Amino acid sequence: SILISGLRDAMELQKFTFNPKEGIDNPALVISDDTESALGPTPRLCVLRRGERESFGFQLCKEKDSRDHVVRQVEPWSVAQRSGLRDGDRLLEVNEEFVGDVGHLRVCGTQLCLLVLSSKDYQWAMSEGYDLRELARAHHGEGYTRPRLCYIPKDPEAGLGFSITPVEGEKGRYWVNTVSGGPAEWAGVCRGDRLVWINGTWASALTYWALNRMVKKCVNHVTVLVIDHESECSYIRRQLPILPAMATTHNLPHQPTDLDLVQGPNGYGFLLRQERIRSVHTAHLLRDIDVGSPAEEAGMQEGDMLLAVNGEAVETLEHEDIVYRVRHSGQRVTLTIIHAQGRDFYLKLGLSPLLFSHGNRSEKYRKQMEQAEVTALPTELPQQFQASFPCPRLCVLERGPNGFGFHLGCIPHEPGTFVGQVAAGGSGEKAGLFEGDVLVEVNGKNVEEEYLEDVVMLVKEGGGSLQMLVVERCGYERLKRSGTPIRPGLVIRSSQVEETTHNSSL
Repeated sequence: SILISGLRDAMELQKFTFNPKEGIDNPALVISDDTESALGPTPRLCVLRRGERESFGFQLCKEKDSRDHVVRQVEPWSVAQRSGLRDGDRLLEVNEEFVGDVGHLRVCGTQLCLLVLSSKDYQWAMSEGYDLRELARAHHGEGYTRPRLCYIPKDPEAGLGFSITPVEGEKGRYWVNTVSGGPAEWAGVCRGDRLVWINGTWASALTYWALNRMVKKCVNHVTVLVIDHESECSYIRRQLPILPAMATTHNLPHQPTDLDLVQGPNGYGFLLRQERIRSVHTAHLLRDIDVGSPAEEAGMQEGDMLLAVNGEAVETLEHEDIVYRVRHSGQRVTLTIIHAQGRDFYLKLGLSPLLFSHGNRSEKYRKQMEQAEVTALPTELPQQFQASFPCPRLCVLERGPNGFGFHLGCIPHEPGTFVGQVAAGGSGEKAGLFEGDVLVEVNGKNVEEEYLEDVVMLVKEGGGSLQMLVVERCGYERLKRSGTPIRPGLVIRSSQVEETTHNSSL
């Protein structure tokens, strides 16, 4: 009877009446409503991870009479949409750095942590007079600092100046002990820091033996990502990954440079070429710089890697997209580049140099970018220049000791030929061939309807040199469906053809 009585009392407590004139007579609902109002606008964290040649799938814009960055054009099924990013979101932070008062913003790298406010919460914050910087700071909590990316040069006598100790009972976790006044401490590492990442490899993926072996093999320097214990706890509490992109930098040796070029009578005087580096990375490199040209006078060097055009990151774009942006920037263009030594440094670490660009652009250019309403051009590009549009490649090969360094394949009893295998380090790889590429032309002759045997004969008849017009398979099918003629959009490894491209484009 006591149980029945208790249940009856509980049921009576949950009853409430609704009167359209008086509203809801329910204290519990009123308390909940007040609590929600007290919370105020709530920032939302979106973590984006993309592949090397994949875009994030959104645009950042700046609306008129506002310095705030607005998320627009979130593509369906894109990295951005899967991360929870929505059209109209207002950007507060990129990789833990507040961006509300930054005039022009570059979004780069393969991983991004974006702190945003929904459009509704942003309007609420503005109407109530909230400080957006304080909202972002409250999201972090107290006792927090960003991780540190430290470049430690090796001293001939003192070595690197640190040792690594595994955390007992916790696999893949390591503490760093520093030598007082040693290279590591000078480079920004503190005693008791947790080691997160070393030379492009996550410490959690290494055994203690492998980690020590890696450190001992470092001849001249090592680059580490470290964080103090209290800040690490903050990241864990917020379920936030600790990434190099979020770090403050200490002693990094190479920085990107902005080159302001004014077009001369013969163009800018350099060749843009898309190349495969270290058999893994695709990069846009600057080659064949003319003596006395605007490019040389601005400080461009052979092998520089192009990172951005007029402040817009271009690392994930195709060759034709970049050429379009340069050509349509008028008589002046600003290129963000990094010299060859710095290029190799960041590629080995698997990081984008733009993540750590402090910028040295001219004040005039900076003001122009800050006055722009939109920070990118993609929606203005004609269809044939969209980043997703295929880029046929004219690959020029010279026969090496082991031939041309590739094998051809086909579908049995059907015309059409594709690249079956590419030998590592061979002429084919150096010329930019990839497995699966469809052959369109061999030495100027169309072979789309030819059988494998006939194509092999054409290759042999070419002697010691070979020109092949190829396109990736999915791109080939897209071009054929659209009826677009397949013409070379990118020339690789041919000084004769490269000169023509250079004179006609940049």
